Amino acid sequence: MTVAFGSVPRLAYLVAALLFVLSLRGLSAQGTARRGNVYGAVGMLLAVAVTAMSALHGVSGARGALELRIALLGAAVVPGAVIGALVAARVAMTSMPELVAILHSFVGAAAALVGIANYLDPNRETGALHLTEIAAGVFIGALTFTGSVVAFAKLRGTLGSKPLLVPGRHALNALMALSCVVLTVIFLAEPAPGGILPLVAITAIAALLGAHLVAAIGGGDMPVVVSLLNSYSGWAAAAAGFMLSNDLLIITGAFVGSSGAILSTIMCRAMNRSIWNVVFGGFGATPAGGGPTPGADRPVRETSADQVADLLRAAKSVIVVPGYGMAVAQAQHLVQELTTILRERGVQARYAIHPVAGRLPGHMNVLLAEAGVPYDIVKEMDEINGEFSTTDVVLIIGANDIVNPSALTDPSSPIYGMPVLEAWKAAKVVMLKRSMSAGYAGVDNAICYNENTLMLFGDAKKSVGALVAALRTGW
Repeated sequence: MTVAFGSVPRLAYLVAALLFVLSLRGLSAQGTARRGNVYGAVGMLLAVAVTAMSALHGVSGARGALELRIALLGAAVVPGAVIGALVAARVAMTSMPELVAILHSFVGAAAALVGIANYLDPNRETGALHLTEIAAGVFIGALTFTGSVVAFAKLRGTLGSKPLLVPGRHALNALMALSCVVLTVIFLAEPAPGGILPLVAITAIAALLGAHLVAAIGGGDMPVVVSLLNSYSGWAAAAAGFMLSNDLLIITGAFVGSSGAILSTIMCRAMNRSIWNVVFGGFGATPAGGGPTPGADRPVRETSADQVADLLRAAKSVIVVPGYGMAVAQAQHLVQELTTILRERGVQARYAIHPVAGRLPGHMNVLLAEAGVPYDIVKEMDEINGEFSTTDVVLIIGANDIVNPSALTDPSSPIYGMPVLEAWKAAKVVMLKRSMSAGYAGVDNAICYNENTLMLFGDAKKSVGALVAALRTGW
């Protein structure tokens, strides 16, 4: 019994889609995340291989046509694979948010270019539905491309983290969106190839809209923005799938788009914000109210590594709250060594993770897993918030906004209402910071001035290293 080649891609795409489902399932928990990554990689490898085979199948015509197509595929796939492997192997975990953002831009650019190329294809479908798919794919793709580039620049520090608030920005956004709708109607009415001008105009306006939307979002909301751009890239891929009649692109894009939207919603709930408030609110534009600004003359209690080591030796329970400062200092391995020492001496040591800690969803979890921290002592905010009041020492390493009591006590604060890790309820709080500067959201942290808070200033890696040395020599 022979099987027609036309059924092979469909079967392979079905298998790849199942692998993507298993990948998402695996990525839902730290213990199975590695396996989930493997499933996703195998599924994508299968999809690329079958797509390449489909592109080469049945090629006929002038001599050398098959060789030319193989050369073109090789010129696209091989450099891309090599560059991707090198970047993935060399990127630091602290740079992972920027890498994710720029990868989203590639997906958006691809969707926009596929839409334009599909319209220019003389053999394409000519129905209104297909033209609408092209316009939608180009719009989402262009918006995702420029939005991701701006997010990359903000995360990298090339652009400032403060939101760019243009007067009348909401009206301007609405005008750009409405213009794209009007241009789509014109595009549908124009016979080919006359519709290329409105299509290019849609591309340009959508690109401007994407850049403006993300530029107006403050740095404190970047974790949500990265997740939201992930959703956009998924819908862009799904739109490209409709244009190309590719079932796997449609399925995969829908997976990515819906999972990114769900994750963005979960993160917004963790910040007590609506998704619309994040996208259009310009959060972080004004300084925190209800108290002195960072650097004002307020008393803090500075400590030393030896004094903190004495506190840890006397403690029975310790909670570590990691933040982006730990990631920047690449101190996760030393932090893991610190908690290992404590646990070997019978101290109950755990980690508390806020949903938006760092600049990428799950950033802290990945860092701790990389350092070999056992999964069972890494607790989410809802799991551990009730345990701070019975904890002897809390070590806050490079975190700021996620432990700010102003979120619960100061109605004038921009982060008021955001659920936070209630670290200040512990008997002693030790905060490791480089200086008294505000966090990424630009909000001063009231926890620094509490009577039970000690400040250990300096680079997180050096400070934790000094703590480890003090514990090893003095215990």
